[in-house]
Amino acid sequence: MTNVFCVRADFGAYTRQFIDGGYAAIGWIDETDLSHVTTREELYPLYRESHPSDTSNVVIGQQVGQIARFLLEVKAGDYLITPAADTEWLHYGKVETDPSYFFEANPKDGCPYRHRRRVTWFPNRLNRSEFSIPFQFTIRSSLTVFAISQRDEFFAVIGEDSLVSKPIATAYDPHRVVLEQVLQLKPDEFEVLITQLLGALGFEGTEHTGKAGDGGVDATGELNLANLAKVKIFVQAKRYKLGSKISANVVRQLRQAIPSSGQGAFITTADFEKKASEVALETGFPRIGLINGKQLVELLVLHWSKIPDFHDRLGLQPGLVRT
Repeated sequence: MTNVFCVRADFGAYTRQFIDGGYAAIGWIDETDLSHVTTREELYPLYRESHPSDTSNVVIGQQVGQIARFLLEVKAGDYLITPAADTEWLHYGKVETDPSYFFEANPKDGCPYRHRRRVTWFPNRLNRSEFSIPFQFTIRSSLTVFAISQRDEFFAVIGEDSLVSKPIATAYDPHRVVLEQVLQLKPDEFEVLITQLLGALGFEGTEHTGKAGDGGVDATGELNLANLAKVKIFVQAKRYKLGSKISANVVRQLRQAIPSSGQGAFITTADFEKKASEVALETGFPRIGLINGKQLVELLVLHWSKIPDFHDRLGLQPGLVRT
């Protein structure tokens, strides 16, 4: 089976070196060529020798596990993802034919990591918003090297349908069922639903500000990150029929209502054109987060218990199945 892994480049600091050099890399045991290692157990004494101050078995186990994953679990033909410095974007590539591991004793490209795997990186990058909420949660892992459990979703997004596991035939589409119920709401009810969802997500002072057909901001809220930072968000919430796609111009119009100190979000029951995703992250303008219908359902599933006002109105039970 072809698997998918993420290898971080120190929060994107060395992503450009990864891409330009045709490799992915890790550090930790900097002075030792690991091409002779065949088991995870062999890495423990090497790690302890390199990091004598690390005495916690939990820390040692986690770090050795990541090294072993990079060295032993990643195989030729597997796909790697590495986030860009601008973490809205993901680069992806394919691990070259084994042996793809090499030890760079004298790094000259500015990347200090010496343990490297040869990777053929694809020229296009992926926007995080193209993926489901569970995938986006996975990619937030604090680990440097980890497996992506949503492999089928990744292969579907990049167009490698032959690598997607054969789907189980089913006539039940849970996302569609929920969205059909959501579309039964009146425009202002949908806006109130999104306002309450903002509160469930942790935004304070959420307010329903829109009016049906106004084409502007429908809800606002402020996210306070432990008093370290505050983010004011201006949301447009619009119902569109299933299968339709929102254009770049519609997303661009939302910019006019977002002050330079704030950020925007466009939440819909439909989907977005590819150009709309690019406009939402265009340099020099407030960032606009895009949530499509499928992602909206996933957020409702996660926070359903916090929006009780709509349980009966939508006719859905916990797990978002119809009553």
